[in-house]
Amino acid sequence: MSRQIALLRGINVGGHNSFPKAKQLALAESLGYEDVSVLLQTGNIVFADPGTPPEETARVIHERIAAELGLTVPVIVRTGDELAAVVAANPFPQAVPEPKSLHVTFLSAVPADTSRLDALDPAAFAPDQYRLIGRELYLWCPGGIGRSKLADAVSRAPLGVTATARNWNTVTKLLALAAA
Repeated sequence: MSRQIALLRGINVGGHNSFPKAKQLALAESLGYEDVSVLLQTGNIVFADPGTPPEETARVIHERIAAELGLTVPVIVRTGDELAAVVAANPFPQAVPEPKSLHVTFLSAVPADTSRLDALDPAAFAPDQYRLIGRELYLWCPGGIGRSKLADAVSRAPLGVTATARNWNTVTKLLALAAA
């Protein structure tokens, strides 16, 4: 069986879209997934799957959340191998010692139009940097994401796809769970 990681966007953030960890676990198990782990309260579910394509898994989880909880929660799914590739492709290895400064935004698809993102002047946001690699947008903010003007500018550059971000700590913990 392969491992998959479901990344739910916008749950349990600021009191909105309440979906406790225990309910996330129960939902995944009710869908027939085995060896389920939930990391944190913010929608990170790792499980064994018999080989369902990630896009189908995302659709099924999204629909079940809507049916059972009445919430519209975007879901992005990566396989364990895909997540390992995301970690290996990190264009900012210098950020690893400060993992809270590095974020990965997972995209539902490769963006067709990146012109607004490409139009950002990197020098205007130094030392913060970003790289779009396939379906992942890496964002390194050495001074912290909360004060980053680049993080704000990147979030306002519409890519036309569903997106959800995780910090590097969470990404590497999810990979460890997927590999276990």
